[in-house]
Amino acid sequence: MYEDISRKSHSIHIRNTKNRMDRYTILADRTLDILTEYWFKCGKPRNILFPSQATGKYLDISAVNQVLRKSTERAGIAKHVTSHAFRHSFASHLLESGCDIKYIQALLGHLDPKSTEIYLHVSNKTLLGIRSPFDVQEDS
Repeated sequence: MYEDISRKSHSIHIRNTKNRMDRYTILADRTLDILTEYWFKCGKPRNILFPSQATGKYLDISAVNQVLRKSTERAGIAKHVTSHAFRHSFASHLLESGCDIKYIQALLGHLDPKSTEIYLHVSNKTLLGIRSPFDVQEDS
C-alpha cells in the first residue's frame, strides 16, 4: 500500500475505483506528512492503509461516513458532512484556483466530462476574478 503513495511526485495511486479503474490524484505536502506519521504509528502497514477495525479489510463508505459524522459532532459542526462533500470541495477549489476542467476530470477519475461538471458550481469568487474583454483590449 505505501508504494502507492509517491513522495517524489506528490501523488497517490488509487486502485480499483467504483468504475473498476485505477487512477492517480494529487497529494498535498501536509497530507503526505500526516499519512507518513500515521503509517509509522501503525507499524508500517503493507496491505491496507486504513483497515476496518471490525473486519481488518477495506473500509466501506458507510464506515467512512460514520467516522466523519462523529468527527463533525466532536468539532461542533452542525452541517451534515459526507465523504462526497470532500470530493466536491476538492474539485471546486481546483476550479477556483484556475485548474483546467480536463485536469480536474482526470484527478476525479471521470470518463465523461458531464460527470465532472456536476461537481463544479461557479462561485462568486471565480466570477468576480474575470476581467471584461473591453478592459483587456484597453491594456493592449
